[in-house]
Formats: sequence, structure tokens, C-alpha cells
Amino acid sequence: MPRESYQELLESLREDVIHMSELVLDRLRLGLSAIEEKDEELAWEVIEGDDEINQIYLGLEQDCIDLLALQQPVASDLRFIAASFKIITDLERIGDLATNLGEYSLEAERDVYPEVDIQEIAALTIEMVEDAMDAYETDDSELCYTIGETDDVVDDRCEVASEAVVRDLIEREIDGDSSDEDMERLMADVSRLLLTVRDVERVGDHAVNIAARTLYMVDNDDELIY
Repeated sequence: MPRESYQELLESLREDVIHMSELVLDRLRLGLSAIEEKDEELAWEVIEGDDEINQIYLGLEQDCIDLLALQQPVASDLRFIAASFKIITDLERIGDLATNLGEYSLEAERDVYPEVDIQEIAALTIEMVEDAMDAYETDDSELCYTIGETDDVVDDRCEVASEAVVRDLIEREIDGDSSDEDMERLMADVSRLLLTVRDVERVGDHAVNIAARTLYMVDNDDELIY
């Protein structure tokens, strides 16, 4: 295959990975909106849209395999294809987490801890994914390090939020007239909130993974890979 055509395939792969990230982020924002607004229609849009993300993932996975098997890339091209392969896996998993948010919103009828600002924490993780994909698109190794720093902030906020919920649950005085049904509902609400915090935190973890693979792709540096 002519070198020009080969380079076009590599650039097409990059563009397709970026497109996948945009779709995943759109689903993630919809999932968060569904939780905030208790919007069943938005929730189902996210849940039913997961198959589209999975199909895109499988198609890009095959593209990476074909480039590795048929073109036998070396050096920087090999790192680019390998990084892209890993990045689409992280994007697919972020899509799964968005689906989880959609499912949680279908079950939620109230905010048991409105002081826990899930939307604020999630906004940070969305910014992390956006920055990670910008770094991938532009070969910006410096940006990769800032994503790791933001992840420390996200982890701290998620820990504080989870501890606040658990502490309140332990210290809460349950009304003697509370029925078993009331208790079950409370525990379900608390469990769902803790799962939401966990999933939002995992989005940040996937953003760090993307940044780590990008850093390796650009500078052959595995410092952020863990």
C-alpha cells in the first residue's frame, strides 16, 4: 500500500476515535441530566444508545487489528495504533458508566442527600475526558500530566461525598414508626447514590488511562500507566 494511503488510514483512525469520544461524552451528559431532572425519556435514550457505542467500538477494534496485521507498523505508528486500541476500550467503558447513570435515574424518585453535588464532580470528570482526547488529537504530552492532577481532586471529592453519606446513615435516628418499606427505600436510595459517586469517579480513572496511553504514544513514556 502506498505510504500516503497508509498515513490516511492512520489519520482516519484518529478522527474516528475522536468521534467516538464525542458520542460517549454526549451520552454521559445525558445520563447526568437524566439523574438531575429525573427524566425517564433521557434515561432510555442513554440506555438504548449503548448498542451504538458498542458497535463503533467493535468497528474501531477491527480497524486497529487490520492496521497491525496488514501494515506491520513500527516505532511511533505502532505506539499510535496500540494507544488507540486501548483508548477505545476506555471510551466504551465510559459509555457503560453513562448507561449505569441512566438506569439509576429510572429508579430514583428523590434526592436523599442534595448536599452531595454529583453534577459538580461529574463536570470535572467530563473536563478530564475532554482534555485527554484533546491531548490525543494534538499529541500534547504536557496536557496529559494535568489530567492526573485533576483526578486527585476528583478522588478527594468522591471520598468526602461517600464518607458524608455513610456517616449520616450511621448517625441517623430512625423514627420508631418507620416501616420496613421505608427502611428498604432509604437503603436503596443510599446505595444508588454511592454507586453514582463510584461510577463518576471511574470516569475520571478512564480519563487518566487515556492520558497515560497518549503520553506513551507521543513520548514513548509509560510514567502514567498503572
